[in-house]
Amino acid sequence: MPGWNTHDMPDQSGRTAVVTGANSGLGLVTARELARGGARVVLACRSEARGSAAADRVMREVPGAEVEFTRLDLGDLGSVREFADGYPYQRLDLLVDNAGVMAPPYGTTADGFETQFGVNHLGHFALTGLLLPRLLDTPGARVVTVSSMMHALANVDLRDLNSAHRYRRWIAYARSKTANLLFTHELARRLAATGSDVVAAAAHPGYAATNLQTAGPRAEGRRTAERLMEAGNRVVAQPAEAGALPTLYAATAPGVRPDSFHGPSFAMWRGAPGPSWRAPWTLDDRAGRLLWEASERLTGVSYDALKH
Repeated sequence: MPGWNTHDMPDQSGRTAVVTGANSGLGLVTARELARGGARVVLACRSEARGSAAADRVMREVPGAEVEFTRLDLGDLGSVREFADGYPYQRLDLLVDNAGVMAPPYGTTADGFETQFGVNHLGHFALTGLLLPRLLDTPGARVVTVSSMMHALANVDLRDLNSAHRYRRWIAYARSKTANLLFTHELARRLAATGSDVVAAAAHPGYAATNLQTAGPRAEGRRTAERLMEAGNRVVAQPAEAGALPTLYAATAPGVRPDSFHGPSFAMWRGAPGPSWRAPWTLDDRAGRLLWEASERLTGVSYDALKH
């Protein structure tokens, strides 16, 4: 694994992948490199303009790439169902739950959930559940959920999943990223219990320079915060091409284990992908089960194929 790069990625010909949030940053790099490897890639993005432009860009950078844009708004469960209902392929080898929002002011999704919990966790929980039959029908399929080293700031609050009592933007972000890891943990457990060979794994980019850090401050007009984030991206962060490597490793490398967590090998910050430390609470069976049950109730999406 040391020094693993996209040159080490196995041939992806014949595989079909869905990458959420693929219009920029880590998602765009992930989609591009999967397409370069030969996969057919669906770019699942909220903005039609940005998603179509991203698909065009991948086709320019990777001649012959088989990519397409399909609209998906993870903050709207109706859009999630529409995407899943309209998914046109029989097989789904890889689902990369990548899209996310970071530390915005308090807001709610179309369904009334706190934005970060709703988009980062619930939207992907619903999408994965609705696409699960395709994954189960595809030998060797994988689900890779993108978390963050920031998950270490906070565990989920099962009594206040939507931060209704108190909203602190960075704590809410950390809780949503912990939810990503608990989801992976519980999904892996349930898949194993049914004997499925679908692998659920997780990854994080370390500190990667993307527009995720600046989107919140820019939307609020907080120019000082935006400049600080831009400076951090220039001076400290690794480029998105490096930040996407743990995701690509989890998605394609042989021998990736269920419920494994991959990130940059140097202090969780930067470098080649390797096994990543995770907070102990992300391996809590009870919390994973309770979050799963709450997520089924909130989204109305039931993973019936994993019940036995």
